[in-house]
Amino acid sequence: MAWIIGTALFAATSTAYARPDTRSMTCEETQRLIQSHHSAVLTTGRNTYDRYVGQYGNECDWPEVPVAASVPTRDGQCRVYWCREPVFDFPN
Repeated sequence: MAWIIGTALFAATSTAYARPDTRSMTCEETQRLIQSHHSAVLTTGRNTYDRYVGQYGNECDWPEVPVAASVPTRDGQCRVYWCREPVFDFPN
């Protein structure tokens, strides 16, 4: 009986922490989710995930800025933004 309760608790906990998977959403749904929450941790592959943010806003910690990225969605590749340190290319 105790193992049934333990299994049920494990299943409920696993579901509660499940990340949205971009591969099961359209690009529009993915972008809308990010915009509505200002940022979101999304699964992008079998063993990959990352935090994505809106293009404009202050969801990135200094000195990072929103940088364009591409994630797989149900209807193809989708342009989103994630936080990365800016790369400056100074002339010699």
